[in-house]
Amino acid sequence: MKYFFLSDGWTIGRVWGAEGLWNEMAWRRQPKIEQMDLCLIEPEERMWLYRVEDAVLMVEVKPLAPEPGEPAAKNIGQVVLKRLISGDQVVERLCAAGATCQLGGAIVEPTGTNEQI
Repeated sequence: MKYFFLSDGWTIGRVWGAEGLWNEMAWRRQPKIEQMDLCLIEPEERMWLYRVEDAVLMVEVKPLAPEPGEPAAKNIGQVVLKRLISGDQVVERLCAAGATCQLGGAIVEPTGTNEQI
C-alpha cells in the first residue's frame, strides 16, 4: 500500500497507474483509494491520510469548488502527487516533532496528552 496526506477542502481528481491514466474500462473497477480515520492537525490546516493500492503511481488533487458567494481561497487549480509515501514514511511523519494527530474523535498532542473532541 501507498499513502498520501490531503488537506481539507481538496479532492481527488485523475489517477495514474503503470499503463498511464487509470482506465476503469480496462481495470473494470475504480482505483482503491481510501480516506483513513487519521489526520494531522497543523495551524490553519487539517491533513487527512489516504491509502491507495500499489498499482497507483500518481494522483491528481484539486481544491473543492467554493460554495456560492464564497471567495476562492486558493489560486491553485490542481496538483499531481508523484511521490506517494510508504507506511514507514507515514509513521515518521506522525512521530515528527510538533505533529498533532486526530484518530477518530481523539486528538493526540506531541506531549502524549489526549483530548476528546
